[in-house]
Amino acid sequence: MDLFSFGTEADMRSRRLADRIRPETLDEYIGQEHIVGPGKLLRRAIESDTVSSIVLFGPPGCGKTTLAHIISKKTDGEFVRLNAVDASVKDVREVIERAEDNKNLYGRKTILFLDEVHRFNSARQDALLPAVEKGIIVFIGATTENPYHSINGALLSRSTLFRLHPLTKEHSLIAMRRAIADPVKGLGFMKLQVDEEALQHIAAMANGDIRRALTALELAAVTTPSREDGTVHITLDIAEESIRQPSVQADESTQYDVLSAFHKSVRGSSDAALFWFLYAVERLGMDPMVFLRRLTVACSEDIGLANPQAMVQAVSAMEAYHRIGWPESKYIIAQAILFAVESPKSNAIPVAIDRIMNAFDAIGSAEVPMHLRDAHYSGAKKLGHVGYKYPHDYPGHYVEQQYLPDKLHGKAFYEATEQGMEDKIRQNQARRRRRGQPGDR
Repeated sequence: MDLFSFGTEADMRSRRLADRIRPETLDEYIGQEHIVGPGKLLRRAIESDTVSSIVLFGPPGCGKTTLAHIISKKTDGEFVRLNAVDASVKDVREVIERAEDNKNLYGRKTILFLDEVHRFNSARQDALLPAVEKGIIVFIGATTENPYHSINGALLSRSTLFRLHPLTKEHSLIAMRRAIADPVKGLGFMKLQVDEEALQHIAAMANGDIRRALTALELAAVTTPSREDGTVHITLDIAEESIRQPSVQADESTQYDVLSAFHKSVRGSSDAALFWFLYAVERLGMDPMVFLRRLTVACSEDIGLANPQAMVQAVSAMEAYHRIGWPESKYIIAQAILFAVESPKSNAIPVAIDRIMNAFDAIGSAEVPMHLRDAHYSGAKKLGHVGYKYPHDYPGHYVEQQYLPDKLHGKAFYEATEQGMEDKIRQNQARRRRRGQPGDR
């Protein structure tokens, strides 16, 4: 009996519904047709018992553990399951030692399924690597977090990554209806009468998590008193009591994604920028300062001199948050976000920085022109530190002279755009070009 088996009917009834009703075959599996549909690579590998090391990445309740369960039913090798939360390096080494015996003595492969592999620290993942490289074990990892953030590059490069999509309300309905009808593994032994609106509510609230939907259905079934005829009637009211609004988990990968969505939205959508900010703080529990710092950067990186007031708004919102706190400061922060999004945009500042950074590599070292060097000491003139023209002594407070090093003389790094206030700078730059060298304004 493997680790997914149940034993007697009484043992099965003692298990949670989501475990009892778990699909045994790919034909029973719900969703993920893009990887296990007819003719797909993973389906072919499972059916032919040729699964190599893989990583299953997807949200909770989307079918990662169920796929591992199906693989355990199809393989002729030994299937071992460990949970990264409580497994140690010693546990891994014991599996590897047993796997070596299986391979050398019996020619039998060992599949190690490591659930929540993102909880495995680097040292424990390193312990797996030699065995995976030598083919001693076939590694199957399941994770809800971005594997490129949470799994060692060497281990990930030796595995095929399969991304599982979030399931839908319809998938949860399929699973619950199967459970209601199945008299052995499901709830079919009960005289259940489940209103359609109750099923619809549970499916909607489960938000694609089949395990959560089945848990809610089971809770409603076992806690609802039966009628005189033995019927258990699950109404919408009962369904609403059995499942609540899910709490959103914000792992490190999710936080990076939401912060990225916020910054990109600042470039183009007031609605989206405000949504991602409030979603992150109110639903994910993220620190508003994370977004205030990113907003301040965006005010220079994406707006710059096209509207310098955007930076003022962002820094003021940051100060308000420190002084007033949350949630009162949300209005001030929202104002700064909207001001930034609706401002004219310019990326002239980061472009100028990139050009200068590239120039460093091109010129190596840079000597300060003689007339720009410090001349506040006796003997400066004897060293040739003369010739600087003080711009305020000239009409328009500008005079033509060289400011850049000789190697970069005539280069232009900052090119103002036609956006917002930067257009005035662009016009001023054009006037200076007509009077002098483009890189010396």
